[in-house]
Amino acid sequence: MIFQITVPAAVPGVEEIRVLEWHVTLGSAIAAGDLIVELETHKAIIEVRAGQAGFLLAILVQGGDWRAIGLPLALVSSDPEEELPGDTSAASAMLIDFEVN
Repeated sequence: MIFQITVPAAVPGVEEIRVLEWHVTLGSAIAAGDLIVELETHKAIIEVRAGQAGFLLAILVQGGDWRAIGLPLALVSSDPEEELPGDTSAASAMLIDFEVN
């Protein structure tokens, strides 16, 4: 099953967040609690951690790029061999935890 890692609404009033750094690479296994990506606003750094295990299949936003709250950042699957469908908009959101620094 394909899941989306979406931009969390981590800071009230912020509509876009910039990708600072990815901490996983394509095809990597992700365990619950692993740091996936660091995001930043003009005032805070947000660490996004996996809330469930999976495999990173696609990175949709590169470091330095901005993304609106709720839009997908990456695609993850529970099966490392799963092929991405042409339309992933119906994919469920992956469980994540985040910390604002």
